[in-house]
Amino acid sequence: MIARIIRASVAARGLVVASALILTLLGIAAVRTTPVDALPDLSDVQVIVRTSYAGQAPRIVEDQVTYPITTTMLSVPGARVVRGYSFVGDSFVYVLFDDGTDPYWARSRVLEYLSQVQSRLPEGARASIGPDATGVGWIYEYALVDKSGRHDLAELRSLQDWFLRFELKSVPGVAEVASIGGMVRQYQIIVDPQKLAAFGVTATDVADALKRANQESGGGSLELAEAEYIVRASGYLESLDDFRAVPIRTAAGGLPVTVGDVATVQIGPDTRRGIAELNGEGEVAGGVIVMREGKNAREVIDGVRTKLAELKRSLPPGVEIITTYDRSGLIDARSTILPRSSSKSSSSSGSSARSSSGTRARHWSRS
Repeated sequence: MIARIIRASVAARGLVVASALILTLLGIAAVRTTPVDALPDLSDVQVIVRTSYAGQAPRIVEDQVTYPITTTMLSVPGARVVRGYSFVGDSFVYVLFDDGTDPYWARSRVLEYLSQVQSRLPEGARASIGPDATGVGWIYEYALVDKSGRHDLAELRSLQDWFLRFELKSVPGVAEVASIGGMVRQYQIIVDPQKLAAFGVTATDVADALKRANQESGGGSLELAEAEYIVRASGYLESLDDFRAVPIRTAAGGLPVTVGDVATVQIGPDTRRGIAELNGEGEVAGGVIVMREGKNAREVIDGVRTKLAELKRSLPPGVEIITTYDRSGLIDARSTILPRSSSKSSSSSGSSARSSSGTRARHWSRS
């Protein structure tokens, strides 16, 4: 057999040389285009289902949210293992699929079965699937710093949530831009129990009045002078005075009882479960870039760098973007990457805190 191959190769020297050249060119092209990463992705094909059930204990989350979802996900085609974890106000269900399963096919199947169990979840429980990324998709991290002191943590977090995050999500290969640190601003209504009793209203009445007031209503159309006008009522609350003026009920004598009569309206930070600080110099806000599964990490990082360079020109005076983690140094293998600026983040929802706050976990397997 070997002798026949040798004689055939000698007889067709030109074909052998041409084949060798073609294979060499294909090899060079493969080397230039093959994604190279410092951290090989050996994770399973998985889909994460997160369900928020605010304010509920892990036992309630386990019985009313985690258990119905996990038992339903056992029927997903190709699902090998289903793991459920219950925390305070949150439920996480991990659906692991057989090797070789297309990740987007798996996500579509999980969405299909999630729609079946949605009606069995309690009111207020909102289920969604995680981004199409893996455990090694964390490729870039940055922090927003204002050394001039003109912008507080709430303003830095607003820049991250409403400006940088949306722009960076448009970079090809980015699956998620997770915001960390800072303070999320919110309108806060602090009711006074004594005033509620004096005016004869309840906290539920205040909440219902705010829901009714913060909405728009559409009407019909009106034709005047050969022009058609659309009728609508603008009712969105835009300022603290708008919140204070919301009527709750009518008191004796026809005078309205407003939110400002029974509560203090203010702007404050949302409840925080952790902080992000930079080099021990104080708290900062920032973001984490998570790469989409199967993409070239080096190309995605280059795209993020280019986008950040463009966005820096649009930041307010005094605000800087500091890179705290960049995997490209590891990928290029030029040196051990030790960033000049390193970020530390601590969260009360970490593994140690979760175990102390009463975490419940279950594991289901088909095998």
